[in-house]
Amino acid sequence: MKDKITILGSGETRYPGSPEEATLEVFDNPESGRDYEIEFETAEFTSLCPVTSQPDFARITITYVPERKCIESKSLKLYLFSFRNHRGFAEEIVNRILDDLIKACRPRRAAVKGRFTPRGGITINVRAEYDKTNRGERKS
Repeated sequence: MKDKITILGSGETRYPGSPEEATLEVFDNPESGRDYEIEFETAEFTSLCPVTSQPDFARITITYVPERKCIESKSLKLYLFSFRNHRGFAEEIVNRILDDLIKACRPRRAAVKGRFTPRGGITINVRAEYDKTNRGERKS
């Protein structure tokens, strides 16, 4: 997590090679006294099957209610891009995205849904949720 916005407006785009190399940048929530929902969606998510190394494609939807910090969208785009060469099952990837989001901005509530395109005729949909009022326990 970075509190200073450095990626947006830098004039240079560096694509991280893995989620570990990516940075989710945040900024102060301009409406911290009110609950409101932010939703990000991408239909161009790509990762690799951990067994076959074949690409997996998904639509990822991230929804959260911020507390003090909000996720900066360009850093999120580059973070999601960093999964392009990452091997992982759909379940691991969705939970990893949620965990990284929680670590970066500590939202009041959050959910990540991955709708992975069919492989062998089967679509995989994974949804992981977080609710700070529920002592921050992971739900999936």
